[in-house]
Amino acid sequence: MNKDIDFINNRWQNVYWFARMLINTDKYGGVGKDNKLLSTLSSSLRIIAKESKSENHILKLQKQALKNILLDRFKNATSRLKRIQKLIKDLENEILTTKDMEVFILTCENVMLPINQALENIPSDDKQFTLSIAKSYLDIQKEKGLSTVIGLWDDLGVKGSLTAERIELIKAFATLKVILNEINDLEQLDKDIILTAFVQEFERRAAQKRKSRAGGSLEDVTSFILKYFNIPTYHAPEHFRTDIEVDKWIKTKDGWFIGISCKRTIRERWKQVSSAESQILSNFKIKHLYHVFVYDEDLSDEKISRLGGQRHIFYLPDDSRIFKSANKHIGLKDYVRPMSKFIADIRNQI
Repeated sequence: MNKDIDFINNRWQNVYWFARMLINTDKYGGVGKDNKLLSTLSSSLRIIAKESKSENHILKLQKQALKNILLDRFKNATSRLKRIQKLIKDLENEILTTKDMEVFILTCENVMLPINQALENIPSDDKQFTLSIAKSYLDIQKEKGLSTVIGLWDDLGVKGSLTAERIELIKAFATLKVILNEINDLEQLDKDIILTAFVQEFERRAAQKRKSRAGGSLEDVTSFILKYFNIPTYHAPEHFRTDIEVDKWIKTKDGWFIGISCKRTIRERWKQVSSAESQILSNFKIKHLYHVFVYDEDLSDEKISRLGGQRHIFYLPDDSRIFKSANKHIGLKDYVRPMSKFIADIRNQI
């Protein structure tokens, strides 16, 4: 129990909470993403700490400097100023001693700045890990390689990006360990608290970047495939507004449109696509919506039937269990197609 109390009351716990405050955009203005500002803050506060005066005097100077730097930096940022003032006030309440200020300085220097740098080194999209390999498959297998390329794009992109994350985390983590080992008055518990705060905040922010990458990854492969096979794409039909998400639009030889969508599963857009009734599509001269899926196990007969009746066509891997089953079903076979026919079907339409 005493160890638990020591852990909870440990001043280094604030490394994590200071990091969260600095990066919180909605409440505090997200100042922790500004590397130049973090460097200015930490270096200024360290210089003041070297003053040969009482701790109380040093702390007052540091707090005033912290306030002045932040207010000066955001004096013209009308929309953020109140949030910056809120940050200053809450930091004032959290930083009660020069020891607390040491925690804040370390957070800026050795947690926020390294995380910012590490995240900058992680690709914002998956394309660089996949383009050359995907092209090689299509060069050899042509349309028959589509299933492989789409699945590979997803797998390699995720693995490549996660590997990049791991590399940056390991480098930053190792550097932080060295820095902490050089601080004489740190106990092992203190180091553990700081290191875990660093890892927790890194993973939280990396996950946000990961999510944004995932949203564009399969849209990228759609663009890549259409461009590879020289399929021209167009803007959406004029004034067409609905909840469904379409990655690319193809214009047919009779002046209608086909929407192309590539996603991991139908679950991601079940509600959106089910709202696109046939009459709505007719009003905007949309002939079909083509859906290409990486994983189709949750594509039930009910979904195929319901959406198929609304002009949705599902392109599934040729060897897919779902495709083989639906292709034999008299009520479903018109709504499913093998992925190897995807490009041929588009060419027939244009």
